[in-house]
Amino acid sequence: MKYFDFVNGGAEAAVATGGGPQPLEWKFAQVFGERTAGEEVQEVDIISAIEFDRNGDHLATGDRGGRVVLFERTDTRDHVGHRRDLEKMDYSINRHPEFRYKTEFQSHEPEFDYLKSLEIEEKINKIRWCQSSNGSLFLLSTNDQTIKFWKVQEKKVKKVCNLNLDSTKAMGNGPIVGSSIPTSSKQCISNGGYTCNDFSFPIGGFPSLHLPVVVTSHETNLMARCRRIYAHAHDYHINSISNNSDGETFISADDLRINLWNLEISNQSFNIVDVKPANMEDLTEVITSAEFHSTQCNMLAYSSSKGSIRLIDLRQSALCDTHSKLFEEKEAPGSRSFFTEIIASISDIKFSKDGRHILSRDYMTLKLWDINMDSGPVATFQVHEYLRPKLCDLYESDSIFDKFECSLSGDGRQVATGSYSNLFRVFGCSEGSTEATTLEASKNPMRRQGQMSSRPSRPLGSLSGVVRRVKGADNSGVDANGNAFDFTTKLLHLAWHPTENSIACAASNSLYMYYA
Repeated sequence: MKYFDFVNGGAEAAVATGGGPQPLEWKFAQVFGERTAGEEVQEVDIISAIEFDRNGDHLATGDRGGRVVLFERTDTRDHVGHRRDLEKMDYSINRHPEFRYKTEFQSHEPEFDYLKSLEIEEKINKIRWCQSSNGSLFLLSTNDQTIKFWKVQEKKVKKVCNLNLDSTKAMGNGPIVGSSIPTSSKQCISNGGYTCNDFSFPIGGFPSLHLPVVVTSHETNLMARCRRIYAHAHDYHINSISNNSDGETFISADDLRINLWNLEISNQSFNIVDVKPANMEDLTEVITSAEFHSTQCNMLAYSSSKGSIRLIDLRQSALCDTHSKLFEEKEAPGSRSFFTEIIASISDIKFSKDGRHILSRDYMTLKLWDINMDSGPVATFQVHEYLRPKLCDLYESDSIFDKFECSLSGDGRQVATGSYSNLFRVFGCSEGSTEATTLEASKNPMRRQGQMSSRPSRPLGSLSGVVRRVKGADNSGVDANGNAFDFTTKLLHLAWHPTENSIACAASNSLYMYYA
């Protein structure tokens, strides 16, 4: 197994180990919520969560205002041909994914915990899709304290027809439509009817009265309904939720505990991990992220603020105090500093689609772990090594505590994560790959690439047998234009399409989508 260490150095990594796969060429696809120059961004509009569903046909985003916005894919539906015609084609259809706005709803509202005198923000921390059924979409969303289970479905609009009123004889404000009449223009009477000043009754009244008929029209409206609320199970802020592959259960994690829920039961959960010491002064690490295994419903992993990942098996005991495997990288002698523990804290973990690998993100690096090898990561990717001399400034501004997410491609050949100045990095992790691409969340994602010079090849000798490093250091702390990196614009959230090379990422209140 080879070990690659990529340092921020432009479009290509320093060394090709010979005949490796070619880097992906990324192109701009779409943007939603693009802000104009000088436009002030409202705090509530900043995107705080992104998630594709299992098939990649829907995308959900959550924001700091507690809203969930859904997008649906349109290119596969609009361009589906007959199977016989597709079989005749000797090449694949190469089209980039297109999404459109579907609907949005208010998931969470700001609350106040009177017992703890604590304000609870409406900000959406995580979104997870559940299995869809009967054309309805299901998803989980959570803020700091409360998880909600949502059902989104299309409902046909019902109209009232065959009224007693003759719309052709209406006067004044126009004809009375058979479907509905605005209540603001009507006056209620005691028996539940309405009087209308704009209508003249025929002389002698109506010869007969009949009941109106309710007709279901062909028009549909999207309705989002909260099916269940999972509350009062966490004393600390929820940082993760994750669906189980069994489709029936999910976990939620805060700083000290992980709870197991059944989707159908909202008033009861089981505490499966508890790291809270008897004396809080003895607390040395907290849980930072938790994720169910992709295929095995009894396995899950959680990361800690000390940079370790624990794999646990739910079959071992009801309370998983002990782990089945521990993944951590041993600290190099003499490398410890004041910031060592802070930047080692893992902010996000993801299982690969086949469940063989775990991707973790700490402040400076991405690490890829093989669950069958707990001696150390099989690959390490330096995301922004140029920040190391500036850790003191980042600590003063609290930027060192930013929590960046990570993502793997569906085939497991690439990994991605965000950085500052609205940049994100894509690395190749397959055998022989030297891919290390820097992209900008804009309509011209490769703008930085053309301005960065390629690093000359510089092969390094083997390290401890099969271990090999590839380096091309760049510690300038400035971008390709010679300007200082903007630490206020950070790309924290991104998601990789489950079946295609397509990435959705959030830059403030804007959602950018790219394909390769």
